[in-house]
Amino acid sequence: MGGMIHDDPLIAQRLAKLELARTTIGDPFAQTTYDVTHHAAEVVDEFEALEGQTVRLAGRLHTLRGKGRAAFWDLYDQSGRIQIFANVDSLGAEPFAQLGEVLDLGDIIGVEGVVMRTRMGEISVQASAVALLAKALRPPPLGKEKDGESWNRVSDVEWRYRRRYVDLFANREVRQVFEARSKIIASLRQTLNERGFLEVETPMLQPIQGGAAARPFSTHHNALDMELYLRIAPELYLKRLLVGGFERVYEINRNFRNEGIDTNHNPEFTMLESYQAYADYEAVMEQTEALVTNACLAVHGTLQIEYQGQALDLTAPWPRVRLFDALAQATGHDLGAVAGDEAAREAEARAVAGEIGVHLQPSDGFGQIVDAILKKYVIPRLVQPTFITEYPVELSPLAKRRADDPSLTERFQPVICGLEVGNAFSELNNPIDQRDRFEAQSRRAARGDDEAMPYDEDYVTALEYGMPPAGGPG
Repeated sequence: MGGMIHDDPLIAQRLAKLELARTTIGDPFAQTTYDVTHHAAEVVDEFEALEGQTVRLAGRLHTLRGKGRAAFWDLYDQSGRIQIFANVDSLGAEPFAQLGEVLDLGDIIGVEGVVMRTRMGEISVQASAVALLAKALRPPPLGKEKDGESWNRVSDVEWRYRRRYVDLFANREVRQVFEARSKIIASLRQTLNERGFLEVETPMLQPIQGGAAARPFSTHHNALDMELYLRIAPELYLKRLLVGGFERVYEINRNFRNEGIDTNHNPEFTMLESYQAYADYEAVMEQTEALVTNACLAVHGTLQIEYQGQALDLTAPWPRVRLFDALAQATGHDLGAVAGDEAAREAEARAVAGEIGVHLQPSDGFGQIVDAILKKYVIPRLVQPTFITEYPVELSPLAKRRADDPSLTERFQPVICGLEVGNAFSELNNPIDQRDRFEAQSRRAARGDDEAMPYDEDYVTALEYGMPPAGGPG
C-alpha cells in the first residue's frame, strides 16, 4: 500500500498489525465467506432458548476491554450489539494471544461460541473460535457508549454526510432512519397497490423538463445529437398514461433539480406521484391522509409521535384552510380580494410584500409573490397536519380551475411541522386552457423566471386526444 496512508502513525500501526495477522491467524482479506447462524438481537431476544447453544455471528468491533487471560468485546451487526467473552480457556493460549496482538476497533470479525450470561448478568457469547474477516486500516470515530448514552462521537455534520458509510456504523440512529425509510416506501406501495394502482416507470431523460417549477440538470445525447434533461418530475408522463387508458398509476423514483442544498432540499431526491382517473382533489386529500397515516403506523405503531421536539397527531381527517384565508389571518392583508389585470394584481401584491418584509425577485409575478408570503408567514407556523387549499391559477399551471372562481384552482398542499410535504390537485385536462397556461409560463420565462415551466406541445397534443378528469399527489 502506498501514498499518504503511511504518513498517519495510527494507520501505520494498523498496517503493521495486518502484516502480523497474515503470518499468524491468516490474511483477513483472503476470506470470502462466513457462515452466520444468528444476529446479535436474536441471541439477546431468544436467550432462554439459545442459552448453552453454539452460534456463529459476524460484525464490527466497537469496544475492546480486558487484559491478561480474558477480554470483553462489543460486537455490532445490523441488528444491534452483543458482548463477546474471550479467554484463554475457550480459545486456547496461542490464538488468544495472537488475536490480542492484531485486533483493533472497527475490525470485522466472525465469532463462534456458546451463548451464556456473565457473572455480571450480561448476555454474551463465549468465543471458541474467532476469524478476522476485514482489517480496518483507519481508526473509526466510534465514541463511547454506556447505559444507552453516548459521547465523543463525530458531530461535524458535513464530515458525516461526506462519509456516510462511516456515519452509518458510528451513529446507530442513522441506520434507524434508513430502516424507517424502507418501511415507509413499503407502506406507500402497499396502500396504493391495495387501492388498485399500477406501479410504473417513466423516462428519467426528457427532451422537455416539465411537471414542476424548478431548474433542471441538462446533458447532451451524443448518438441523437440533442440536449436532454434529467427530469424534475414524472407528472406529464404519468398523465399521458391516463390518456392511454390506465386509470390508476403511480411511481416512486428519483427526481433531479439543479437548485440549492439545505436540510430540506437535495439536488436528487425520491418522490411519489400517483394519478387516479375520475377523482378530484377531495379524493386525493383522503388518499394523502391514508398514505401518511399508514406509513406512520408501519414505522411507529401509533399516530401520536414527536418530530424535532414537536408533538404531532396525524389522525385523520386533517383541517382544511383556504390559502388566502390563511394569508389574511397571518398578515392582515386579503390578497384574495386584489382585483384588476395581471400587472395591477402583481403591483398590489408586491407592495404588500414590501410592507411585511418579504424578499422578492424582479421576475416574480402575482403567484410567486403570494407563494413567498405563504412560505414566510404561514407554512412555518403550521405544526399539526393541515391542507392549504385553493391556490391562485398563476401558481398552478397544471391544476383545474374552480368552477365557482376561475382565478383559483382545486389544488392543495399538505403541511406538517412547518414543511410542505406534498402537492396535489384536480388535474387540468382541458387542452385549450393548458395551452394558455403554458403560454403564460413562457411569458414568465421571458421576464427572467428560470423556474417557469416550458411549453410542452406534445403534452397538449396528448390532452387533445382526451384525458379523463383525474387527481393526484406529487
